[in-house]
Amino acid sequence: MNNFQRMFLNRNRRAKSFEHTVSFMDGARPSQTMGSVGDLSHHFLEAVDQAAISSAAWRGLGEKDKADEAAVEAMRRTFDNVPFDGRVAIGEGERDEAPMLYIGEEIGNMVGVAGAPQIDIAVDPLECTNNCASNSPNSIAVLAAAPRGTLLHAPDCYMDKIAGGSELVGHISLDGGVAYNLEQTAAALDKSVSEVRVVALDRERHTELFKEIRASGAQLELMGDGDVSAAIWAAQPDGPFDLLMGIGAAPEGVISATALRGLGGVFEGRLVFRSPEEEARAENMVGDDLTRLWEAHDLCKSENAIFAASGVCEGYLPAAILGETHTTTFGEIIDVETGTVRKIQTTRPV
Repeated sequence: MNNFQRMFLNRNRRAKSFEHTVSFMDGARPSQTMGSVGDLSHHFLEAVDQAAISSAAWRGLGEKDKADEAAVEAMRRTFDNVPFDGRVAIGEGERDEAPMLYIGEEIGNMVGVAGAPQIDIAVDPLECTNNCASNSPNSIAVLAAAPRGTLLHAPDCYMDKIAGGSELVGHISLDGGVAYNLEQTAAALDKSVSEVRVVALDRERHTELFKEIRASGAQLELMGDGDVSAAIWAAQPDGPFDLLMGIGAAPEGVISATALRGLGGVFEGRLVFRSPEEEARAENMVGDDLTRLWEAHDLCKSENAIFAASGVCEGYLPAAILGETHTTTFGEIIDVETGTVRKIQTTRPV
């Protein structure tokens, strides 16, 4: 039995463990109060919840693009009612790649209004589109929000990543190499290298990485998609993994970095480009050394930031429940400034 299977054995107990429950069955709705990033956290939770509900309707139907489009449009509609001057700092694609929430897109109902909170988001309305299409584990709707200019503004390129828990702060680094990081992790966690649990995306580009991890004797578990969930799992003391390693999407890297800042974990990334054109766009957008190593506080520069996610398929978060008369979502908010994690179960009428 692998780590994923062990987690799903407890799905019912996990759903019941959510510490805060909200019901809109009586007609109540989130307030429209304008404020800082943290003050607007309930709106960002509503955005990921609505994306989760809409994409969950496509679970198991083999239509990943339609599931993604449903999530995008639900999130966009929600943002239309949020009192902020928002911008997509990093997301799934460029302006001409509809239906995505494109990089640089203006969102919110106070765009250009003097005094409105100016907030950037890093967003993936449906992480793991393939998993949603097959109703496989780990699909979520997810975003990070922070004041304007404090989230990395870059193209939808790749990022080499390493992530772990608070015990590994100051011990691991992308510059250290695979063997070094495994040895450092083992020492910091007071275990042998053979007991270190590494998670990585199952991609051909990771062939050499897999060889090095296996040669060290460390445990390696592969995920089809979903390295935001994997990074957060690696940062949790009771999580199924000790380390996330490998190359994934840059938007998810920024989102993960925000979450791990709130959890006190370690995250590092380095941009990886698939074409000269992508690298040229990054040079215009990033305005920094493109080969540099980005730590969590570089990717999300402000403590006035939040991470918000909602489950679509069973996995890191319980799956959204679509009933005949109501829906139930299972969301999470991580507040970077306070380090608090709130798990919120919400029931709404259909």
